[in-house]
Amino acid sequence: QVQLVESGGGLVQPGGSLRLSCAASGPTFTTRNMAWFRQAPGNEREFVAVVHWTNTHTQYADSVKDRFTISKDNGRSMVYLQMNSLKPEDTAVYYCAADRGLQPVKTHDGDYDSWGQGTQVTVSS
Repeated sequence: QVQLVESGGGLVQPGGSLRLSCAASGPTFTTRNMAWFRQAPGNEREFVAVVHWTNTHTQYADSVKDRFTISKDNGRSMVYLQMNSLKPEDTAVYYCAADRGLQPVKTHDGDYDSWGQGTQVTVSS
């Protein structure tokens, strides 16, 4: 497993932007797909975005496509989620996750075995 620590959450007005960061430590980060999930109160955790370990492919939930961008910096062991045009329905705790390594991209949380503690994002006027 890798250790993951998220940061960058906060309160933002509708239409605003935030960038979440996820710092990773531990072995084989460079061969792991990295994803962001989120969980709103009363809801199940849901997939947001994933980047393939080769940095050649990304996939997004329909609800965030064209607004959010995931990126992975293998040299710095960092993953980012740039969130633009934020909506109140984006309010949730956002989690960074890493899979077991050398896998195709997956969108189910059961396919990830390393998780951060989460960072709160609140979109409200």
